[in-house]
Amino acid sequence: MNFSRKIIGLVAALGVAFSLAGCGYNTIPTQDQEVKAQWANVQAAYQRRADLIPNLVNTVQGYANQEKSVLVAVTQARASATQPKFDASTITDPQKFADFQQAQDKLSGVLGRLMAISEQYPDLKSNTNFLALQSQLEGTENRIEIARRDYNAAVQAYNTTLVTLPGSLWAGTVHKGYKPATMFAASAAAQTAPVVNFNTGAPAPAPEAAQPAPAQPSSP
Repeated sequence: MNFSRKIIGLVAALGVAFSLAGCGYNTIPTQDQEVKAQWANVQAAYQRRADLIPNLVNTVQGYANQEKSVLVAVTQARASATQPKFDASTITDPQKFADFQQAQDKLSGVLGRLMAISEQYPDLKSNTNFLALQSQLEGTENRIEIARRDYNAAVQAYNTTLVTLPGSLWAGTVHKGYKPATMFAASAAAQTAPVVNFNTGAPAPAPEAAQPAPAQPSSP
């Protein structure tokens, strides 16, 4: 008798589980985990870039030590992008997410300036170590782009579930603790090529002020 009751109870529990799964009860938690997994991939890609930067800076410094302002800017931007703690809570905190993206965009900008320096130093441009680091950096930038794209896709699916039926019903009741996640957006700075000024000479003279036209003689 007890065995039969256990079987009946197990069947009932399985029936409830399948019913909940069929009506979307597990969708929000499942998609939340997918968003967090994709966020971890984004962080890993950015960390890979940060790990490359010290070797890249040292290599450039060996050939272009006079470009100290750029080298210092890269080092400082890297510190700003890696020192704050951006954990999984970042994705549901718009301000914290904006801080994370701003720090990474700033680092991207100064990295562009650093790579542009190589055009002015042929020995550096042909250095085997620099070429290897440059190739790794390019590969890392591709990884970052793919990771951000996959993250945005996961966030879009998750956020859509939170505001559409039947997900919105669960989000308003048993899943109240789940918040919308923030997506990456292309910033204006990220879409603008970095401006590099290699003119270290004297500033160009200011244009002369226009002289007033001579007065015309009056007619008699």
